[in-house]
Amino acid sequence: MKVGLFYEHQLPQPWQDGSERKLFSDALEQIELADRLGFDHMWEVEHHFLEEYSHSSAPEVFLGAVSQRTKTIRIGHGICLSSPNYNHPARVAERLATLDLISGGRAEWGTGESASLIEMHGFGIEPEQKSAMWREGVEQTANMMTMRPYPGYDGQFFTMPTRNIVPKPVQKPHPPIWMACSRRDSILRAARHGVGALVFGFVEASQAKVWRDEYYQIIKSDECVPIGHSVNANIATLNGMMVHENAEEAMRRGLDGFKFFGYSIAHYAVYGEHRPGRTNLWRRFQAIKDEMKETPGSGSIGQPRSVREHLMGYADVGIDQMIFIQQCGMNKHEHICEALELFAKEVMPALKEGEDERVRRKEEELAPYVEAALARKHSMPELSESDIPNVEAIGIVLERCTGKDYATAGGTFADPTRGGAIPMASRESFAKSTDVD
Repeated sequence: MKVGLFYEHQLPQPWQDGSERKLFSDALEQIELADRLGFDHMWEVEHHFLEEYSHSSAPEVFLGAVSQRTKTIRIGHGICLSSPNYNHPARVAERLATLDLISGGRAEWGTGESASLIEMHGFGIEPEQKSAMWREGVEQTANMMTMRPYPGYDGQFFTMPTRNIVPKPVQKPHPPIWMACSRRDSILRAARHGVGALVFGFVEASQAKVWRDEYYQIIKSDECVPIGHSVNANIATLNGMMVHENAEEAMRRGLDGFKFFGYSIAHYAVYGEHRPGRTNLWRRFQAIKDEMKETPGSGSIGQPRSVREHLMGYADVGIDQMIFIQQCGMNKHEHICEALELFAKEVMPALKEGEDERVRRKEEELAPYVEAALARKHSMPELSESDIPNVEAIGIVLERCTGKDYATAGGTFADPTRGGAIPMASRESFAKSTDVD
């Protein structure tokens, strides 16, 4: 089983000058350490307006820094909010390809819909729209990374003309696609789309096996029709993690932070009411934390032996990756680093044993099903050479709007290869343009 780290950039109040800077700096140091220790993946979310729970609103910037401070760890943009209202599909394609290039082909593309009204309404999204927005955004971003040129699109949620989106990623046809999942239904939907399931829910190994088996049944069935141009048949799930030789000390260092993770996400996504810039989540959490008796997902907080046994349960039922939440609540940077080092020494070797062979056997077994799934995909047709349009520079359009004919517009700088009249852009739309940047 592979192992990864998961970052929300949590920052409970009270905030001080320099708190956010230290938060990001500490995260970079932790990931750099994890890279040296042999962790397989790191994941960074995208959230907006979620004070204290997640200050990770520009993950593409943070991940660019990660790419330059690491050498082998896979870099998960997980997740990138896929609605065109959050991120125009062309911008997602450009950012992912750039991250893939500067990391040497280590990018993973996590996708998601969003689950909180405070985010959705901040960007003009209604909950009933978000699944359709996800599909449109992901499908067209994948097309943009693989087609030259992208033929253009007139959809429900965004429209754009023919363009060639550059740069293109190192990984062909594009980085592996994942989908954020929290329930059985969304896990099965990920399988139907041929994408990896990032299960952001805390389940025991027995339940994870049920979901894993159902996921792979669909991957192997006619229901699987890839949304992208490849199939990423992997399932990952989530745990808290704090390892120490003394079990009580591990709990003292890690449990409250992990509880706060669950409390704060529930506040934004389930039952809370929030006053922007005023609500203090950490103070509210302090008042109720002792009442939180059950903490699903905390099995990786403890001594190395118990954590190893707990995680082997997931490996034995075929979970492909376990992701560990970092920087929860008030967890200290030095404690996180100590836990990463102890985990790598005492727990990771058992999880890594035979992993390459497991992956090889799995890929061999799934190969015919993946081939059949890709054959079912309805791909966007390429443009014929004659249908690829000329796109006029604004200077030509402005000259023509002043009365010059098409043949002379542009003067010395006119493109000698152009020919045939192209419909004139409306004079009104350019009347306000007096300068060319």
